[in-house]
Amino acid sequence: MSFVEVSNRPHEECGVFGVWGMPDAAALVALGLHALQHRGQESAGIVSFDGEGFYQHRGLGLVGEVFADSAVIASLPGCSAIGHNRYATTGGMHLRNVQPFYADYAFGGLAVAHNGNLTNAATLRKVLVNRGCIFQSTTDTEVFVHLIAISLYSTVVERLIDAAKQVKGAYSLIALTPDNGLIGMRDPLGVRPLVLGRVPGYEAENGGWVLASETCALDIIGADFVRDIEPGEMVVINNKGIESIRPFGETGRRFCVFEYIYFARPDSVLEERSVYTSRTRIGAELARESAVEADVIVPVPDSGVPSAIGYAKESGIPFELGIIRNHYVGRTFIEPTDQIRHLGVKMKHSANRTVLAGKRVILVDDSIVRGTTSRKIVDMVRAAGAREVHMRITSPPTKHPCFYGIDTPDESKLLAATHTLEEMQEAIGVDSLAFISFDGLYRALNYPGREEARHHYCDACFSGDYPISLVDRDGKLLQ
Repeated sequence: MSFVEVSNRPHEECGVFGVWGMPDAAALVALGLHALQHRGQESAGIVSFDGEGFYQHRGLGLVGEVFADSAVIASLPGCSAIGHNRYATTGGMHLRNVQPFYADYAFGGLAVAHNGNLTNAATLRKVLVNRGCIFQSTTDTEVFVHLIAISLYSTVVERLIDAAKQVKGAYSLIALTPDNGLIGMRDPLGVRPLVLGRVPGYEAENGGWVLASETCALDIIGADFVRDIEPGEMVVINNKGIESIRPFGETGRRFCVFEYIYFARPDSVLEERSVYTSRTRIGAELARESAVEADVIVPVPDSGVPSAIGYAKESGIPFELGIIRNHYVGRTFIEPTDQIRHLGVKMKHSANRTVLAGKRVILVDDSIVRGTTSRKIVDMVRAAGAREVHMRITSPPTKHPCFYGIDTPDESKLLAATHTLEEMQEAIGVDSLAFISFDGLYRALNYPGREEARHHYCDACFSGDYPISLVDRDGKLLQ
């Protein structure tokens, strides 16, 4: 994990990818996890099934590191497999926390992985431990494993539904079983994404099905997008085809709006919206709301690029790559002393002096969390000779922590929660600072404003409006 991500960015969530009914399923899953690498860089794992037994490999590091040896993929036979990229939101960076988890039950084996966060995991864990359950990890995903184990229902699907009805939180879950096949499920409000795809040519065998966190992961294996898994929906995929189950009945929809601002890859389409188009529209709205005289629009790479393009087109100010990102910086290979930590931003970003010198610069970025890296980037741009530096942010101020699968600091460490706009401007050293408004953000997503969109999206990190009860934080009893 780079210094920049540690200091300033909301850390990514996780990515899930599953394949049913295709030869070399594990290799396809590894490719899918590569496409989802942006959602988690701490660890990766794959569990496969060949009709008789399960096989698994998990490790710390990037997908290309964990599955670098072709012999590892060869040790994961079968036409079905699920995989997971992880960034820790609950539990630390330990091998025991790497997903997918696999368990042997009386009814057979089951592998499970999920993206998101359970807001009553600690409460449920205490109950389960008191019942005699022995936890092997510190991550909330294992709660599903034990709830399935103690369920009094007979089938795997019924047990998984029973478990899902006891948890609270935001999740997209995939599971692999011998009899029921590949299972996918989203939480009742659909906060976290999950899409269904299919590779052409396997229809006769009822195969070729794919579940993934984003559509960009379908593209890498040649799968066609079929549809989003709906909020509160479970799909069961096996040799009989695909079955849709709605265990929660009719549910609402509160999709994470930050997927469009930062988390998802620009070439993905989520909830029928192009992420790239959404970001360019957000940039255009931001230009209309907070215009300032300048010579050049410069994105903070990489997530700021599409929005900066939109800002530049709307404002008529030239777009330039004034900051160059080094894509080959991974986990730090130098002991992180204070001096090295201070230089960390330069390992990942370099100023393009020919673009910046003597110019009035507008920096476009997706968010300000702690503000430490924003200050370093601004200092770097000024050191390259910029005459003025203005910063425009494509999200409203981040004032509240996320409890739904994004690892943000607590409120006291969020710059926008403890500083006024003027104080933030001074803290990061810019000539002016502006964030997109709530209404501007939702206009970019084709709503008149926030009031019309607030029941369709989760924006709790900006508004403090948490749509799912925070049982562990608030100490509420389970309902």
